[in-house]
Amino acid sequence: NKGRHNRKTMSKGKFKFKTREGGRILAIIGDEETITGFLLAGTGEINMKRETNFLLVTNKTPLNKIQEAFRNFTTREDIAVILINQHIADQIRDLLDDYNLVMPTILEIPSKENPYDITKDSVMA
Repeated sequence: NKGRHNRKTMSKGKFKFKTREGGRILAIIGDEETITGFLLAGTGEINMKRETNFLLVTNKTPLNKIQEAFRNFTTREDIAVILINQHIADQIRDLLDDYNLVMPTILEIPSKENPYDITKDSVMA
């Protein structure tokens, strides 16, 4: 098992949680296709507080829920990178423009229906 993350299994009720000691994870704020793809790739996590590392955004997701997820992800110590679909980032552009920390790093990504626009990305512009 060399090269694998050292994991401990913790039980709470009938669920078992695996945590990474000292490791950092990826968080995602995205549409259904983006979230599904990353979850299928194995990036989904639930911590001991039952917090996930992703927010699935639909056209019914309230703006305050997106803002809350962004603020939560940017203050969690276990998150190194936050991926956000650019069309969703546009909804919270003021928060992104005010964010000035290196970690977690914010990366805007395209979605299936919305191409990437480099002029909107504060990291690339």
